[in-house]
Amino acid sequence: MNQTATDRLERQMRFLFEADKLKEVLRRTRLPQSQRAENSAEHTWHIVLMAVILAEHAPAGTDVVRVMKMLLIHDIVEIDAGDTFGYDTTGHADKREREVRAAERIFGLLPADQTAEIRGLWEEFEAGETAEAKYALAMDRFQAVMVNYLSDGGSWREHHVTADRVFARNQVIGNSSPALWAYARNLIEDAVAKGHLAPKP
Repeated sequence: MNQTATDRLERQMRFLFEADKLKEVLRRTRLPQSQRAENSAEHTWHIVLMAVILAEHAPAGTDVVRVMKMLLIHDIVEIDAGDTFGYDTTGHADKREREVRAAERIFGLLPADQTAEIRGLWEEFEAGETAEAKYALAMDRFQAVMVNYLSDGGSWREHHVTADRVFARNQVIGNSSPALWAYARNLIEDAVAKGHLAPKP
């Protein structure tokens, strides 16, 4: 292997070593069985799986492989920036700033061509304008609804989140899939009926 190839592999491995730290980033959502905090790597695996299984509910022509790539890297910035709880208005004030710094450092570990590709996918997800980004965001939001529902309210109850806020945050699911948004709405409504999510105050 020549020096250029060796350097390239070394940079790729440095990125992969760093990416392993995502397993240590804890989210506010709780796993249904153990009730321990879900980590961001588990969340990532779950939404990639969801994107494959639910692909027929994505808009026609959606490039699901691109969606999978987007989802695999979308939360890697949390290694530096931490997970920002979806309903934490204070945390969201500087979220973009923290995550851009993280993207520059972490994606910058890769060879230049891969840095550009991965950073581009991350920015596409963040912008949420393409069909792929909308479907990826739908998976990200839908998974959180599902896990909170399965854990009897989970982080909704723990942080006193009300149903109106859950509806408002997750209605973007419908921008990609009306069918999945209808399903998510049913879960949210059932959580309210069961007393696992407080209704609008």
